[in-house]
Amino acid sequence: MQVQLLEQLSADRAKVILECLPERIRAALLARAEEIDYPIEATIEMAIASFLDAEALGFVDCKPGRGQ
Repeated sequence: MQVQLLEQLSADRAKVILECLPERIRAALLARAEEIDYPIEATIEMAIASFLDAEALGFVDCKPGRGQ
């Protein structure tokens, strides 16, 4: 079985992540995505990358531990 590595979160995977989150966090992410007019998958990616690396815009440039 070959696994394809993706550098960006897919819409399907974003939906799975949203379903696993507490309602208040899910609502906040959806509201933020609407506010900045970004797809929810990009908003989730930015939130996670930002948590790991304050200077990252997304997973591609995320280097955990930098910028803290």
